[in-house]
Amino acid sequence: MNTATIDRFGARPLEQKTVPMIDPFGRAITYLRVSVTDRCDFRCTYCMAEHMTFLPKKDLLTLEELHRLCSAFIAKGVRKLRLTGGEPLVRKNIMFLVRELGKEIEAGRLDELTLTTNGSQLAKYASELVECGVKRINVSLDTLDAAKFHQITRWGDLSKVMEGIDAAQAAGLKIKINAVALKGFNDAEIPDLMRWAHGRGMDLTLIETMPMGEIEEDRTDHYMPLSEMRRQLEQSFTFWDIPYRTGGPARYLEVAETGGRLGLITPMTHNFCESCNRVRLTCTGTLYMCLGQNDAADLRTALRASEDDAYLSQVIDEAIGRKPKGHDFIIDREHNRPAVARHMSVTGG
Repeated sequence: MNTATIDRFGARPLEQKTVPMIDPFGRAITYLRVSVTDRCDFRCTYCMAEHMTFLPKKDLLTLEELHRLCSAFIAKGVRKLRLTGGEPLVRKNIMFLVRELGKEIEAGRLDELTLTTNGSQLAKYASELVECGVKRINVSLDTLDAAKFHQITRWGDLSKVMEGIDAAQAAGLKIKINAVALKGFNDAEIPDLMRWAHGRGMDLTLIETMPMGEIEEDRTDHYMPLSEMRRQLEQSFTFWDIPYRTGGPARYLEVAETGGRLGLITPMTHNFCESCNRVRLTCTGTLYMCLGQNDAADLRTALRASEDDAYLSQVIDEAIGRKPKGHDFIIDREHNRPAVARHMSVTGG
């Protein structure tokens, strides 16, 4: 007999036997990425338009509702949860959600809570993140040149990001640097970026730009296949493929000269769909089963239909049953429209 207690966010069992979510292709869904806001204090050129129209605040789920949704997924076998945005740390009172999810780690229901951030707010929140059970984070950083950083982020201040990284490392957070490889912009800087990251004990992951959302520039102008990036780097560095994984899509190399790890995320040249264990939840309660597809499930309606999670659980199961085998990303000059219309900041990076 289930003797689970009921919490203040609605009548739902907090302790129950989890039944893994298995998609139509036999993949266990154990990783949930949650975009807590579509807003950001940067306007990175490859991510969003300069003059973005953000969601009205009335359309966003409350932090309590986001917690309830996360808890429902944890009850269904999710073991890793990443908070994303937009920039997650600009969401008002976001640490309430982080604290509540940290309790899931304490109780053994969640293995890891992480977040992806642009670093602008880390100096303020790093210590509290650690107190809540966060042990590692990803920081998006495409260049160490202050002028170029301001150019690509439009609004960003590199010194504040560096201050945030310093604070995060001082607090004990393990950091992985994420950089989008952009031909003609930062491709020549990648060796120095790697040496800098590895010199500070941080992994570096390179990411291919993805065709999501209308932006002011043609993505083909800056698209850099990481197969080509690797060939260029191999002129100066020695790599070994290693089995190291963090639960995400990156494939890792060990770099002999630096002693660090280099990750490659290649949605365009070598997709990682065969091992996909992820789904993405937006701040409006929309669940995307694939980053590169438009099919989605409305969890907000199910969430608000009842204080009991039985119906919500059913809707989640139906959605997982529609998870596609892979995405349809393509970048070339014949396909001059994004593969999906929504910006990355809507779905979560």
